[in-house]
Amino acid sequence: MLRQLHSLLGLVAALLVLLLAISGAILSVDPALERLGATVPANGQISVATLAGRIARYYPGAEQIKRTASGEIIVYYSRDGRAGIDRIDPLTGQGIAPYVPSAFSRWVKNFHRSLLLDTAGRAVAGITALIMLVLSISGAMLLVKRVGGWRHITHPLRGSVSQRWHAQVGRFVVPGLLLSALTGMYMSLATFSFISDGMQNEPDFPSNVAAGPAAAVTALPALRATDLNDLRELVYPYPNDPSGVYSLATAHGDGYVDQVNGALLSYQAHDGARRAYELVYQLHTGEGLWWLGLLLGLCAISVPLMSTTGTLTWWQRRQARPRIVDNSGAQSADTIILVGSENNSTWGFANTLHDALRQAGLRVHTAPMNQLATEYRQAQRLFILTATYGEGDAPSSANQFLARLAKVKVNPESGFVVLGFGDRQFPQFCKFARDTEAALLAHGWRQLLELDTIDKQSAQAFTRWGNAVGTLIGQELTLLHTPRRPRTDTFQLMERVDYGEEVHAPTSILRFAAVPREGIAGRLLRLIGSNGLPHFEVGDLVGILPPGSPIPRFYSLASRASDGFLEICVRKQPEGLCSQFLHGLKLGERIDAFIQLHPDFRPASGEAPVILIGSGTGIGPLAGFIRNNTDQHPIYLYWGGRDPASDFLYEPELSEYLADGRLTELHAAFSRVEGGAYVHDRVRDDATQMRQLIEGGAQVLVCGSRGMAKNVVQALNEILAPLSLDVQMLKTQGRYREDVF
Repeated sequence: MLRQLHSLLGLVAALLVLLLAISGAILSVDPALERLGATVPANGQISVATLAGRIARYYPGAEQIKRTASGEIIVYYSRDGRAGIDRIDPLTGQGIAPYVPSAFSRWVKNFHRSLLLDTAGRAVAGITALIMLVLSISGAMLLVKRVGGWRHITHPLRGSVSQRWHAQVGRFVVPGLLLSALTGMYMSLATFSFISDGMQNEPDFPSNVAAGPAAAVTALPALRATDLNDLRELVYPYPNDPSGVYSLATAHGDGYVDQVNGALLSYQAHDGARRAYELVYQLHTGEGLWWLGLLLGLCAISVPLMSTTGTLTWWQRRQARPRIVDNSGAQSADTIILVGSENNSTWGFANTLHDALRQAGLRVHTAPMNQLATEYRQAQRLFILTATYGEGDAPSSANQFLARLAKVKVNPESGFVVLGFGDRQFPQFCKFARDTEAALLAHGWRQLLELDTIDKQSAQAFTRWGNAVGTLIGQELTLLHTPRRPRTDTFQLMERVDYGEEVHAPTSILRFAAVPREGIAGRLLRLIGSNGLPHFEVGDLVGILPPGSPIPRFYSLASRASDGFLEICVRKQPEGLCSQFLHGLKLGERIDAFIQLHPDFRPASGEAPVILIGSGTGIGPLAGFIRNNTDQHPIYLYWGGRDPASDFLYEPELSEYLADGRLTELHAAFSRVEGGAYVHDRVRDDATQMRQLIEGGAQVLVCGSRGMAKNVVQALNEILAPLSLDVQMLKTQGRYREDVF
């Protein structure tokens, strides 16, 4: 709900927020420029009387002296029948230059306050400030939730490029945006008299003044007692008017000064409302606090970037969101389907189940597992279809499910069914589905069917499970699911490097180029210098469809689109349909593939060292991270192979990266040589350095086989024990990321 509110407000009010932010950023420079050109004496150095006396020598027709919040002194005067306004040096009373306010700044200020629409515009500006306030608060709450609490607010961020930029910039500028929005709201409420600004409490004009000739301005006690830095405005009495008085406005109050004896008359000290408003005004504009104005201006400049990255993030989520037809409301449905998926493949099966149950006359609500409601008032049955990610972990759309489950009110009339999806070749096959089943039973839910599993997205197994569901609901149910072929691009093999034949582990580094497009689109891409590749980053996944199969195989990318090629590292598997196909490719031959973003596996932004650990083909994305480390941040690579003579993958490139500083240290281990070792042995060998790096904030990325990753976790837990740390804590902090297979 919080994310929907944040997105909706951001999209609806984007233009207004942008306009006010940009105009505010422009205005933020004015106080600094004024302060740069102003001479500000020390407190107590010059009194108002002294300043007025100095000005009188050069401006005998002075009518008003004004001090701006930035310390600039301005005199309004008449000379030879003409009025003038000059900037004054307070140390001498001499004029510096005519005071000519910027017409552009005045226009921007009016635009910022009211969008040039007078009263209606001021109301719109106030509402926009409220929206900015809600966006800042909701954004801060989402960020805190995302990183796991306030204590982790400075930890590395995960997500797509737009998500990381949005959150990274947000955590620096949210305080400034909050301050601007709060003070803007306060001032808007004061404008429309919802709260008092204290301006209405003006001193009464004195009814009695002393008789006699006017004293010299330098001799008036009230002006002698007023420090220049407290002055706001001094208005002179009309010449030769015996009833006239000086009007004095200061930082603490307003009153009148008798021109004969210099007494302070009808003084009205500022009340709390006036002091509060002036403080809010100062905090909002930066007038008198030029450094704060510049900081707020920098925060305001970030709003266009935040708007752009926020819109991109919303669009990416919208595009990735599964399309569910005739999805009933959660509280009106009699059947709930919750889906746990990492790459959206499970959603296809959920869609098939949803449509079949709906055609059977049931009211069906389908949603991600993370959207588990605290109560389902009408539900009779709960279906959970979930994949497993990594070493038995929850997929991305279900990673909050178990925590939310404890808050759900159990309906004794309803029951649950769990269906797991996975690949039996992995030891943690459907582990999260089993964990979900155990958690539901532990919380008192009634099980309607025994847990079943689907291996390698088998449509036949899904149909058989559908028969059991049909028996459960008392109707014939036929689940015919055909995996939808994803939209693909065509790539052409441009280069390959083969390793590992000698150790019976054939492995190839394959580089593909985009097949040039024909027609107008192709000519346009060539005109703008595009390489034709879709957008991807190192660590994202490429789904490759081998001939005759609708099911993609995913490989981690070792390049980014801007490198000009798509690179993967593939080991030939004896029973691997896709790896056999890829290893049989000749230069110039083509594949059909698509990109799947994998933003959770890449180094976080920042200066912290990066520790890369991998084995076998897991070196692919690790080598890509190093290749793009042109800023030469510290990177330490630990990698394991079989024999340096046959399968030292990327050896020439790694030597080059060591030489040019993109790679700080390389620690390779080979298992099939004399005195052989594995990568986790190298990690243990460097326990002291590893402990120091992680204690200093280093992040760890692991890529390779599940067995390797398990051994690395065990080794690191031993190394980190003296620091009262373990891998799980690093994962919570966003400093330990895995891509295992």
